[in-house]
Order: sequence, then structure tokens, then C-alpha cells
Amino acid sequence: MSATIEFHCYDTPLGACGIAWDARGVIVGSQLPEATPGETRDRMRGRFPMARESAAPPPSVLRAMIAVRRLLAGETNDIDELLAVELDDSGVPEFNRQVLALTRRIPVGQTLTYGEVAARLGQPGAARAVGQAEGHNPFAPIVPCHRVMGSGGVGTGFSAHGGITTKLKLLGIEARAAGQMAGEQTDLF
Repeated sequence: MSATIEFHCYDTPLGACGIAWDARGVIVGSQLPEATPGETRDRMRGRFPMARESAAPPPSVLRAMIAVRRLLAGETNDIDELLAVELDDSGVPEFNRQVLALTRRIPVGQTLTYGEVAARLGQPGAARAVGQAEGHNPFAPIVPCHRVMGSGGVGTGFSAHGGITTKLKLLGIEARAAGQMAGEQTDLF
């Protein structure tokens, strides 16, 4: 990861999100809203203590911000917009990178369980490890860890502010964007 990191907090329909990038304009972290914009800013400062806050993100970061805003507003059911965002996951452990790469490809309006993610990675007994990887996702909501559920589609813990309530809210927004009623999210395959 490059030594120069900048971050920016920006408004979305759910509150102030944060995003951090390196000198190349590649995303090194993103953050769902905290209770207040100040708390989101504090969280970003805590995650990236050497980062400088920027009022002028580069074009690649602006595109990522637009994609996140659209997702959180329920204005898109196309994952390609967020898949186009370049992420620097070089500091993420290999298993977690695999989990996040698979999670990133779950379409809007669909969910998988932790066990299904583990099985698709060829490690059917690794559901708990998948849960831990999702809980340490440094790129929410660009990597949509909220689309991964407990067995039987049960909403389990969620590390973002608001916990499971926020997770269910995100899923509801996405369900509507995909033309579904909340709770009708379908499996990936």
C-alpha cells in the first residue's frame, strides 16, 4: 500500500460515508455511516491515522462515491458499477481476500449464507471463518458483506453502526432496487 493516504467523508441517503485512497487513486478503505458525520470522520481517522482529509477526491474516487450513493439510494440493481472500483486489498489476509472477492460478485437483491460462501470457496467447513472475514471487511459497502447471512437466511451480527438493523435496511433498499419485496432476496445460483 502506498504511504500517502487521503480520505473524504460524503453524504449518502443513509448518512455520511467515508472513503480512503492512495496516491494512485485506488481505494484502500471505505466506511458505512456512523451515527453522525463527525463519528464517521473520527472512524476514518482511527482507521487511517496517517491519512490527510481531502476536500477534492480524484476522479476514480468520485466514481466510487457516486456508485455507493446510487447503491444506498436504491438507484441501481447493477453490480458492475461497484465492481469497476479498484480496491487495494494487499493488506488483507489471503483467505479474507478470497471471501471478499466472492462477496463482491453477489448481485444486488441476492444473498448467500456464510456456509454457501465457504462451500463456493471449496472450504465447506469454514463458515465461521467466512463470518470473521466479512466482519473485517475494509471496503463496506463496495464489498457488500451485508449480502451474506447466517444459515437459513437469518440476519446475524453486522459490524457497521446500527448492527443488524442497518444490514436489514441495506437489504431492503437493494430488494426494492431489484424489483423484489423485502425478504424475497434470492440465492446467487
